[in-house]
Amino acid sequence: MKLTKYTHACVRLEKDGHVLVIDPGIFSETEEAFKGAEAILVTHEHADHLDTDKVVAALAADGQLTLHAPATVAAALRKAAPDAAGRITDAAPHSTFEVAGFSVRTFGGQHALIHAQIPMVANIGYLVDGNVYHPGDSLIVPPGIEVRTLLVPIHAPWSKVAEVIDFVNSVRAAKAFQIHDALLNEKGLGFTESHVQRIGGLYGTEFRHLTSRESVEV
Repeated sequence: MKLTKYTHACVRLEKDGHVLVIDPGIFSETEEAFKGAEAILVTHEHADHLDTDKVVAALAADGQLTLHAPATVAAALRKAAPDAAGRITDAAPHSTFEVAGFSVRTFGGQHALIHAQIPMVANIGYLVDGNVYHPGDSLIVPPGIEVRTLLVPIHAPWSKVAEVIDFVNSVRAAKAFQIHDALLNEKGLGFTESHVQRIGGLYGTEFRHLTSRESVEV
């Protein structure tokens, strides 16, 4: 499977001619990520993970494009794109489905706490083909599952470095790459990633930084 990282939290997965895009947000190169895409997975409603205008435009431009998202997000998108309503599906935690030639399992259900005065929203983590795990804005560890490739929310208003390291150590994936990195400058990102790389390595995880538009085989 080919994984291409775009700015912040968006990734594109390609396998056997099929293309799946996860979390096309406002910081990401969504038009490029969408080329040839058959399906979109959205973890939650925040704009850095969902550029509503561009997703609606993509759904209008391609009558075969499908989308899975938490129920509240899916409902809002059906309202924004009524002609595509039949191609927008609710994603619930602890479920499985097939989309665009990929097998998907879902985990979590709730966004990580930012602050008690900031409302909580739904968040779904996606494990694709038993390989790539995109947790969205959460540090939920899939129970009883061997994750091979972990996408690590490296920095967020809702996390601290210790929690990120513990997440990586708990999942113990063979490979890990950063997501959710647009809020740090180069120096801050390097500082945080060095801790994850060093300590995660003690637990068997090879962490590597991906630049925007860089692709790897996983």
